[in-house]
Amino acid sequence: MVPPDVQNLIRTCSIWRALEVVGDTPTLLILEASMLGDRRFDQFRRRTGLLKALLSDRLKRLVAAKVMEKRQYSVSPPRDEYVLIEKGRALYWTSLMLLRWEVMWGDGLDGGEGAGKMRVELTHKVCGKRFMPVPACGECHGDVDATLVEWCEGPGVGWMAPLYSRRRQQRDSSEGTALFESAAQLMGDRWASLIMRSIFTGITKFDDIRRDTAIATNILAERLNWLTAFGVIRQEQYEENPPRFEYKLRRKGIDYYPALLMLMQWGDKYYASPEGPPLLLTHRPCGHELDAIVVCSECRAPVEARDVTFAVEGAEAVEA
Repeated sequence: MVPPDVQNLIRTCSIWRALEVVGDTPTLLILEASMLGDRRFDQFRRRTGLLKALLSDRLKRLVAAKVMEKRQYSVSPPRDEYVLIEKGRALYWTSLMLLRWEVMWGDGLDGGEGAGKMRVELTHKVCGKRFMPVPACGECHGDVDATLVEWCEGPGVGWMAPLYSRRRQQRDSSEGTALFESAAQLMGDRWASLIMRSIFTGITKFDDIRRDTAIATNILAERLNWLTAFGVIRQEQYEENPPRFEYKLRRKGIDYYPALLMLMQWGDKYYASPEGPPLLLTHRPCGHELDAIVVCSECRAPVEARDVTFAVEGAEAVEA
């Protein structure tokens, strides 16, 4: 709960700091395209369907955040490409968890995939088998989801001003060929992701979520309605007079947890306070502090980008 002397502040959160960098749909679509091998502006444009001005703006932001690097590949005429560097490559596990969630649940609001939906098949070179990425505990290699994790405040916990940069809501903003289109809509809405963070840590009532996130009442109500319609949470009445509700996770929401978990770990690595991470997690089945990894569904070995090949399929698949 929020201490009374820090109203209009939010709990320090590596997820929030990470979302300030990657938390909108166009940025996530660019990162997806980059991980599929695209490097040049026209390739990003074809893959994502983003308008040129929007694409240029997001590429500049990713370079400024040291997620990508702009490199010249032609002198005459001068032409540049955009390459993921260490900080960007460290988002690989987050991307795999978004892809996993998309495969499991990526049907948007209407329950249909659409004729042009892209698909990807991953092959793990270590075992030679096609696989699904699985979130696991780095200690016992057991599966991880929101129902198996306990949390407590870490050394870096505190309160900070919510420095919300102005961004237009970007649902359904792409006409391209995204692999994790629905997942990017969810993570790409920073308000929605911050609400999900609150619910994952046991904060489920409207007023408590508002205090935890400092989101304006009207925006919070709209996002809760959207998350309910999207199928990741459900509304449950706990008081009749006056009617009051709390918000609980549905299975679709529980399965989104690993994507936020990997993003939190990325934020802990690059944006945590000097004292340490704001949250400490424990994997309940083994009792150890959780350092989540991604493993192969077939051989359970940790998955690294260099050990994975992929084949993109679908009517609208774009050549890199």
